[in-house]
Amino acid sequence: GTAVLALPGLPTWALFAILLAEGLVASLGGGVRYGLLHEILDRERFLLGRSVTNMAVGVCQIAGFAAGGALIALLSPRGAVLAGAVLYLSAAILARTGLGARPPRAAGRPSVAATWRTNRRLWSSPARRRCYLALWVPNGLIVGCESLFVPYDPERAGLLFACGALGMLVGDTAVGRFVPARLRGRIRFPLQALLAAPFLVFALDPPLPLVLLAVTVSAVGYGASLLHQERLMALVPEELSGHALGLHSSGMLALQGVSAALAGTLAQYTSPRTGMVLLALASLTVTLRLARADRGAGGAPSSGAPSSGARPCPRTDRRRTA
Repeated sequence: GTAVLALPGLPTWALFAILLAEGLVASLGGGVRYGLLHEILDRERFLLGRSVTNMAVGVCQIAGFAAGGALIALLSPRGAVLAGAVLYLSAAILARTGLGARPPRAAGRPSVAATWRTNRRLWSSPARRRCYLALWVPNGLIVGCESLFVPYDPERAGLLFACGALGMLVGDTAVGRFVPARLRGRIRFPLQALLAAPFLVFALDPPLPLVLLAVTVSAVGYGASLLHQERLMALVPEELSGHALGLHSSGMLALQGVSAALAGTLAQYTSPRTGMVLLALASLTVTLRLARADRGAGGAPSSGAPSSGARPCPRTDRRRTA
């Protein structure tokens, strides 16, 4: 798909169709990867494994922004896209040859009806619904903010994206390595509020150094996703863990796409700066309402308390997901 994007003269509708297909495959692949990681690692090490995965993604994003700029300068935008396609293919070959065969997680033939039945079962629990909403909505709205970096400052958009990747790396490292288990449940929502709060400074039309600082600090809040995912896994029965992570992945990508479209609409009728502020306010509002609902339902301060039907979750160190 990525290689096809480099074809000259490709119409706009075809570009969107290819991107839609790539997003669909990415949502399926995300669920498979998360489920596989959950199988390979025990529950005590799952958060650490997700943290390491996210840190690797952050490092690759930072390196990718630098390498992408260099490739565009040395080759062309089309050449950079083709180079990316080659790297995708190399990664796929490495994964295919490096991973061993594993038995299927569920018996019987997969079907759309069975998938929806399982989705309804996962969604039937208020505690799980709050986890999913916390994983999808506040983060998705901030991704919408980030989608406006290019119209906000076309010349420095790459620098803004790199600062965001750096902040994610810091947040994942801090949550995965240094936050003790007894504090994880308590900081889930405050850390997620950090995602939105720094974007409010855009209302003041800040100078570039403050913009870079705000974007970096905001991205640290993505570390809350690890804590929400850990909480979700504590609420999900063992046999549904892979499906639960797949639902998280597909919902996350869907909300990111919707938020990016909403961000573009807001920017078109106002300005990129105003669009970012409005989305940040919406994200912060959702986070505060979810936190209040969680407290009202008696949500355990510890993210590891299992519900009935979920497997035990020892109170030892574990790490994150995004």
